Amino acid sequence: MRSFNPQTPDASFNSAELEKPLSPRPIRFAAIGLDHRHIYGQSENMLKSGAEFVGWWTEGEPDTLAGFEKRFPDVPRISDRQKLLDDPSIDLILIAAIPADRAGLAIQAMRHGKDVMVDKPGCTDLDQLAEIKQAVAETGRIWSIDFSERFEVPSVTRAAELVQAGAIGDVVQTVGLGPHRLNRDTRPDWFFQKDRYGGIICDIASHQIDQFLFFTGSTDAEISMAHAGNFANKGDPGLQDFGELALRSDRGHGYIRVDWFTPDALPTWGDGRLTILGTQGYIELRKYVDVARDDEPDHLYLVNGERCEHIDCRDAGLPYFDNLILDIRNRTETAMPQAHCFKVMELALKAQQIADNNLKPV
Repeated sequence: MRSFNPQTPDASFNSAELEKPLSPRPIRFAAIGLDHRHIYGQSENMLKSGAEFVGWWTEGEPDTLAGFEKRFPDVPRISDRQKLLDDPSIDLILIAAIPADRAGLAIQAMRHGKDVMVDKPGCTDLDQLAEIKQAVAETGRIWSIDFSERFEVPSVTRAAELVQAGAIGDVVQTVGLGPHRLNRDTRPDWFFQKDRYGGIICDIASHQIDQFLFFTGSTDAEISMAHAGNFANKGDPGLQDFGELALRSDRGHGYIRVDWFTPDALPTWGDGRLTILGTQGYIELRKYVDVARDDEPDHLYLVNGERCEHIDCRDAGLPYFDNLILDIRNRTETAMPQAHCFKVMELALKAQQIADNNLKPV
């Protein structure tokens, strides 16, 4: 708004201008590390929420680079990531580097006054998690993980609304299935190195742990069992192609299965599903496909005492990104409580340790 001197009449001045609140400038973000394709969704959704993408840095030439440059042709590549970290106008750093490198990059960003949104898994061992917690405590910055199987799936948004409205009573169990297609020819070397990706439970199952805690309203949980294995890829001993675990809390129970076995005939990368059992009904989400019926995503099935129906959820929205912008502005925790984010990774890392200890020599 231009300045106005009340002592100097100005025929063009409208007094109503004084009553208009100043619009805050857009949140500005940069990306550091493009090694996983999840950076596409992280960036696209922040742009849709009104944030400004000002630059990106990545090490080397990852396989994701061509797809990234095609999606964001006008965003400049910065040769030195320090320039992004030192820029005081940048509010948020997105990170989708190799999983083992994400903690260090996030800590560096927070210590430069930036909030962080990192791809899952946010870290790959408990020492890294402890260092992240310390950095958050010392800097007051936000460390948020984009659990895309919740935050980028409209059917989960609708399920959350139904659960909150009491459509299935109290949630007592979740069953989360996270199958993925291996796509071996497109995978970089680090994908097959357990110390780089963290193990299948740390990596993929962090999604389902997040959903268990969220839908049951749990702040902590016990790990009842955890297993992992390599059943179909013995030539890659660092790859775990199957994992499962069970959780229980004072609010409910959960079972999780993840794998790299999606068959080629499926028209998408995985038949991800979530079943939410309540005391008065249940919800089943077929997130990415309704097999042999509909190739479109975001199918929700609701059954309770009055309703037995299929709901198309593609218009349900993705509130995480708008809420994260508000949290950055207001220093709040509406997108995801910080304690929840920490707890998801703590449980994923501990379950991975249990699974590794249960592995039998091949």
